[in-house]
Amino acid sequence: MMHYNSIRKKIYNVIFEANTPAGKAFDVALFFLIGISVLSIMLETVHQISESYKAVFFSIELVTTLLFTLEYFLRIWCSPKPLGYVRSFYGLIDLIATAPLYISLILPGGTFGIAIIRSLRLLRIFRVLKLSRFLVEGNMLWQSLLRSSRKIGVFLFTVLLLCVLMGTVMYVIEGPENGFTSIPLSIYWAIVTLTTVGYGDIAPHTVLGQFVASAIMILGYAIIAVPTGIVTVDLTRSAPLETKATRRTCENCGETSPTINAHFCCNCGTKLPEHVD
Repeated sequence: MMHYNSIRKKIYNVIFEANTPAGKAFDVALFFLIGISVLSIMLETVHQISESYKAVFFSIELVTTLLFTLEYFLRIWCSPKPLGYVRSFYGLIDLIATAPLYISLILPGGTFGIAIIRSLRLLRIFRVLKLSRFLVEGNMLWQSLLRSSRKIGVFLFTVLLLCVLMGTVMYVIEGPENGFTSIPLSIYWAIVTLTTVGYGDIAPHTVLGQFVASAIMILGYAIIAVPTGIVTVDLTRSAPLETKATRRTCENCGETSPTINAHFCCNCGTKLPEHVD
């Protein structure tokens, strides 16, 4: 039993601990495995390459899937709290990494959907590069967006009404003879112009229409700054509170510790990184 626990602990240190030589080597190997898998996915969408190297791409998919599957079950086996890991963000991403090949065997023909799932493997780079430590800042931004959601919602509704109004005005001014064949199409033009995208597929030809279009373009620059300002103000107000109670984030599952003195993740049991003042 002690030998079993010793092996389990050693595998845990290799897979979850990046501070050991074996852990660093494992992360490097996983990084290249993800890179090869994602590169294969991209090249497989090129018709000429896909037709010539179909067998190679299938072999890469088979090998990477088997390795991802082995890694996933090893993570469950050696994790202090297996269910916590399975339900965590990275646990779900690890599961997705193993799914495409099995889905293609069960449901042949769903190539497009499988390609989307396979591309999600790139998210595993976050684990390898230990970017989960930045989830605290990401959570801070997300909370600011939630607190500002009503203001942003009112702002977006106002912009929508403005686009409908401007689109209707341009339909009346320009008319079908100048490309504004319907009010919905004119509203589409107003949205494209107000956001300063400017595809150029529809353009006003009359002097009055060009004057209105110029006013919408200038208005677009002012409107773009509004939601940014709303979120920035909230971030500025909440920054002192966040810095006083800095939380540490688990590198395994991404869960933020409930207290700054916690040594282990409350979700999966992984040892938390040392707190840096």
